[in-house]
Amino acid sequence: MALPPVYLVDASVYIFRAWFSMPDEFVNQRGEPTNAVYGFSGFLCNLLEQTGAEHVAVAFDESLSQNYRNEIYPEYKANRDPAPEELKRQFSWARSVAEAMGLQCFADARYEADDLIGTLCEFWRDRGHPICIVTADKDLAQLVGENDHWWDFSRNQKLNARQLTEKFGVMPEQMADYLALTGDSVDNIPGVPGVGPKSASALLQHFGDLDTIYERLEEVQHLGVRGARSLQNKLSEHRETAELARQLTVIEKRVASALAAPELGRTEVDTARLNRLFDELSFGGMLRQRCLRA
Repeated sequence: MALPPVYLVDASVYIFRAWFSMPDEFVNQRGEPTNAVYGFSGFLCNLLEQTGAEHVAVAFDESLSQNYRNEIYPEYKANRDPAPEELKRQFSWARSVAEAMGLQCFADARYEADDLIGTLCEFWRDRGHPICIVTADKDLAQLVGENDHWWDFSRNQKLNARQLTEKFGVMPEQMADYLALTGDSVDNIPGVPGVGPKSASALLQHFGDLDTIYERLEEVQHLGVRGARSLQNKLSEHRETAELARQLTVIEKRVASALAAPELGRTEVDTARLNRLFDELSFGGMLRQRCLRA
């Protein structure tokens, strides 16, 4: 008998998406913005209503500037403006809503949501469950195995490993090396200058991974890609940058805080807590009832 899927939710994607897309007039009685948590609460209802999921983890980023990747590379994500206080407050409310709905939530002071998802993914896959990673972030594609899915929920794009390979031009397990070569401007990760998606894809299709590229670097000039000789020189010159970038792009899969309590079964909705929260947030009856029965 097939085991049920485990849904691992990248909360930040959907909180930020709601922050930018929901109207500013969502405020509580104190005039504090609530648009992000309103949109996120609706997203959780949609997810649970569509899937009937019973095993769900919601992973949050506790610190966007003090995680272990900043110890490796201080400029990691330094291109991002600090979240305003009115959004930070909504992250806290969003977690409270998820918890009140009976969902298991995870955050860590040193590791990012990606690493918590990676750890839980490994734990539950080893126990035979298919994994569905609910995100729009291509970094998390590296976790997708044969029986798993990467689901950009808002765009209704649910992809398996083969479909991810078609979308990105590399297999899921090659994604960290792909980003190490191309860099990732969203996270301020440097890559090899002059190596774009097509070159990175060609290199990984031929060599398999970053280590093999550097073990057989002299072969790069013979690849059937445009500018192969100069590509070899770029790779040689920027080897340290590529290897640093890979340290940043690889997702950690042994985060102790996630392994300390990895159970993901839904619990009963805490009706009293949810009602108190929605009173504080000045949310109306329709969303309240959806969350109470989701």
